[in-house]
Amino acid sequence: MLIFKRVNSVFLIVAVMAIAMIIFSNFPVWPLLVIIVLWFILTALGSFNIQWNYFLPALHYNAKVTEKCIAVTFDDGPNPKITPKVLNVLDKFNARASFFCIGKQIKKYPDLAKKIITSGHTIGQHSFSHANSFGFFSINKVLDEINDTNQLTVRLLNKKLKLFRPPFGVTNPAIAKATKLSGLTVIGWNRRSYDTVTKSTEKIFKRITHNLQAGDIILLHDTNARCPKVLEQLLQFLYKNDFKLVTVDQLLKIEPYE
Repeated sequence: MLIFKRVNSVFLIVAVMAIAMIIFSNFPVWPLLVIIVLWFILTALGSFNIQWNYFLPALHYNAKVTEKCIAVTFDDGPNPKITPKVLNVLDKFNARASFFCIGKQIKKYPDLAKKIITSGHTIGQHSFSHANSFGFFSINKVLDEINDTNQLTVRLLNKKLKLFRPPFGVTNPAIAKATKLSGLTVIGWNRRSYDTVTKSTEKIFKRITHNLQAGDIILLHDTNARCPKVLEQLLQFLYKNDFKLVTVDQLLKIEPYE
């Protein structure tokens, strides 16, 4: 049973007990209010922390990896200014990575999306629109986003994508249901760079390499001008420390396409 279902069951039982005590024994109301507030806080935290697997099962790392491998993933592309630079850096080190692409960006830059694949990298879904309101979409609307992206990738790339990373890493019951119905594998991360909000490339580099372990999955964005430089520093570090960079599907031993 998923965490949120267990939490809901516990909170429901406690809330019913509190209501009964309020009705039958003049129990104060404030404990019930505390219970409700705690439920909202836990639900919000679970929604914004994909690593919790609160609403859905997601894969964040491979603790059982037998080689010294890690995966680097890029979100929000393809971007015509940054993605080619990222691909050049990867090619320079003969490294492979994974790109969670937005459908509308693939539609705008199909040749760039094709280049990602022909260069030996993996592409996964990152919704069609990456709307700021994605976390409030209904099940049907999330399904539309998934289906629109897959129809596009089948037509343009001859690939039906099986890997999905929700925009902003936000999860909820609607996203959980839609990804299950679509047969998608949800991919998270356990090394977040915060490269979209951190201006210093050195800080980003230190954050993603501190206590780096085999099996880790790093999150970067190929929409960020700092990304190519950080990536080059990272790859130098990896090869100096005998790490091997692989695609996320290779790390997790799963299929990326149907």
